Amino acid sequence: MRLKNNIYIYEWTSPFENNCNSYFIGGNVQALIDPGLTGYVPELLNQMSADGINKEDIRYVINTHSHPDHFQGSEFFDQEKVKVGLHKKEIDFLKGDGGELYGLFGINVPRMQVNFPLEEGDLILGDQTFKIILSPGHSPGSIGIYWPREKALFCGDVIFDQSVGRTDFPGGSGKLLKKSIVSFSELDLEWLLPGHMGILSGRSSIQDNFNGIIQGMFPYI
Repeated sequence: MRLKNNIYIYEWTSPFENNCNSYFIGGNVQALIDPGLTGYVPELLNQMSADGINKEDIRYVINTHSHPDHFQGSEFFDQEKVKVGLHKKEIDFLKGDGGELYGLFGINVPRMQVNFPLEEGDLILGDQTFKIILSPGHSPGSIGIYWPREKALFCGDVIFDQSVGRTDFPGGSGKLLKKSIVSFSELDLEWLLPGHMGILSGRSSIQDNFNGIIQGMFPYI
């Protein structure tokens, strides 16, 4: 579904199966953010096709972190044609405890190599500049992808509508998660696009969500 301009949102709404929200940035960017579990990628691509987006249009697959429900579907794409991005710290994590997490869920680690290692700072995709924000807490190399032009933040599993990412998986840290959330709260935002649940729009609604979480949930994280 087209959200605005060149942002498309594909929310995961099934109450029975776990997967993540996926996003596509069109125009000259052509980046898919968080493809989800491999088994659901064909369904995602069908939804995108209904919006006029073909698999061949995807030039980048950018992952907010390496958990299976976000990252596993990256293996679906031909790495000779598509750049698959993950933060360098998360790549290292995936080689150790992060990879073992897949086994706990009975899921195979993607049989592929990340060919587009990411670092904190500016990231130019097509004719647009994004900012990669290292945001550990849910996992060591989680990132937020901030698009200043649209005042949009793809925040993965760091923060949701009235909730936050869990910290009890390997590599999780409540202390670091709180720091990451505070860092996100200082951005100029009109769109908060999380990895699960609904999106938030409007500066005041987004800030109210940050404030409610900081005041009401931080003492328990």
